[in-house]
Amino acid sequence: MKRILILGAAGRDFHNFNVVFRNNPDYQVVAFTATQIPDIANRRYPPELAGSLQYPEGIPIFEEKDLEKLIIDERVDAVVFAYSDISHQNLMHLASRVVAADADFWLLGTERTQLKSSAPVVSICAVRTGCGKSPLSRLVASELRRQGWKPVVIRHPMPYGDLAAQAVQRFATVDDLDLQQCTIEEREEYEPHIRQGTVVYAGVDYEKILRQAEKEADIILWDGGNNDTPFYKSDLEIVVVDPLRPGHELSYFPGEVNLRRADVVVINKVDTAAQQDIETVRHNIHISNPKARIVETACRVSAPTPELVKGRRVLVVEDGPTLTHGEMPYGAGVVAARNWGVAELVCPKPYAVGSIRSTFDRYPHLTNLLPAMGYSVMQRHELEETINRVPCDLVLIATPIDLARVIKIDKPSLRVTYEVEELTHPGLAEILAQLEVPAGAGR
Repeated sequence: MKRILILGAAGRDFHNFNVVFRNNPDYQVVAFTATQIPDIANRRYPPELAGSLQYPEGIPIFEEKDLEKLIIDERVDAVVFAYSDISHQNLMHLASRVVAADADFWLLGTERTQLKSSAPVVSICAVRTGCGKSPLSRLVASELRRQGWKPVVIRHPMPYGDLAAQAVQRFATVDDLDLQQCTIEEREEYEPHIRQGTVVYAGVDYEKILRQAEKEADIILWDGGNNDTPFYKSDLEIVVVDPLRPGHELSYFPGEVNLRRADVVVINKVDTAAQQDIETVRHNIHISNPKARIVETACRVSAPTPELVKGRRVLVVEDGPTLTHGEMPYGAGVVAARNWGVAELVCPKPYAVGSIRSTFDRYPHLTNLLPAMGYSVMQRHELEETINRVPCDLVLIATPIDLARVIKIDKPSLRVTYEVEELTHPGLAEILAQLEVPAGAGR
């Protein structure tokens, strides 16, 4: 029996365990590690999900920084890497640490980790966090409904609360988000789908999630997160790339895997990217996946009263993950502010409190904007206090949800929305119309 340590971030790691290692007599998973997401370490993967016979006390979760000590103390045979949005260089640093500590380093392939659905599956993934996958997923869901399908979205996991209670989650109304105490990040991904009339599933056990979703859908839309590979075998794989970060499509894991597997590659943000960067990305698509169809899209920003920005001192609040492990120096809010004549982007760093201050310390590339961090009740309070401490004329909120509904902002605010607009014809509508329906499934 091989002793296994799984490196994770409360998502892919749990899925890999469930489909490969759970109830498998050849392996004993001694621990998970955690990174990227706060407050995951020092908990346990519960026995209800781990398999109470083999793991009666569940499986402990430790900090990734203690990797070498864990390998030695737990007599680990192999370390399984199981999270995403990591540069090839940092991935190999981890591999080197593992091999130097006398353990094997494993990457599990898609064949071992993807589940098969009885319904057709369209997956929307990306090569980096912040490419524009979420608005593209909404566009695809709308188009599928227009073509007569009944899509249900299954979202990449974000289980940051009670894991056993979150094994299978279904969201059909905004009230469901409150009932299940969703974080800001979860709300950002689920609420826009719900407002379009699409049911969303998420959680921890993605086999159970899939079987439940199949009961009410005639097509599954996998809304991938954090540039991970799909958990389900897909009939059509759509992957988004970002010309504002040219070259990243070939230098991050598993984003490059997504690029090489894609049936369709969407070059987003062509309205704001330099032409030479668009061509660089297009060239990289051709050399790595010449059979993929390429679609170009713009990412359009809008607001009900953009004139409020002109000549004002503005605090921009952007989507958190895009700025943090997505490593973007700015998002849609900064683009909108500059387009609409902002006088000054007020830097929030001097006014940040608690974990928000720590976020700026950890990600020094962030300047003149505020990431909407909200993984816990405490962090939401700290985000609220930080915003209210910043001396500005206007708060420009560029998160996928109306942040003012979640926290109390004591100054004028304006919400920026952004949606994908297709520029290629024929495009996604025609591609989706050609989707082959497996026997026994369909409209």
